[in-house]
Amino acid sequence: MPALEKSIFFKLEKLGRVRLSQHFYMRQFLYSEIAAAYGILNYPDDPELAIETGTRLCEDVLEPIVTKFGSLVIRSGFRSAKLNDFGNKHGLMCAKNESNFAHHIWDHKDANGHKGAMACIVIPAFVEGRTEFAEWQDLAHYIHENIPYHSIQFFSRNYAFNIGWHEKPRKEIFSRQPKPHWLIKAS
Repeated sequence: MPALEKSIFFKLEKLGRVRLSQHFYMRQFLYSEIAAAYGILNYPDDPELAIETGTRLCEDVLEPIVTKFGSLVIRSGFRSAKLNDFGNKHGLMCAKNESNFAHHIWDHKDANGHKGAMACIVIPAFVEGRTEFAEWQDLAHYIHENIPYHSIQFFSRNYAFNIGWHEKPRKEIFSRQPKPHWLIKAS
């Protein structure tokens, strides 16, 4: 096996073992169907920034969700700029890199120089009707009032939604169900 491949393996293995919060390790955010299907390495250009922003996402946003609702499923987390660009150019549900900096691309600051991180999650208890919230809008309003998130985007499948942490949170909620619309728009 070439030394370079071993080096990449050990870098990924070490990064994956970084604990971001009580319930989350970096490994949980590195998996990508695009990376697996097309053999693209999903490794940050700036691992320290990815860890810093991922820690804030987990501690400030995701841990309060786990405390309230129990376990959650991570559908998509960190994306390297290379992986995200590939996904965007090939119509694989990735926004342009400039739009995803400080969102799914945790290791690059946004155009205004701010840090951020985002993950697409599913809350099984909500999907299975085991919460006090009957509609996604109720869940959205609960999060808006109780969790320091940046932005949320609800999708139509399994009530999955993107939720993020950001240095300058906008506190806005967008939904793609049943048609695209704003539930809460930042001013």
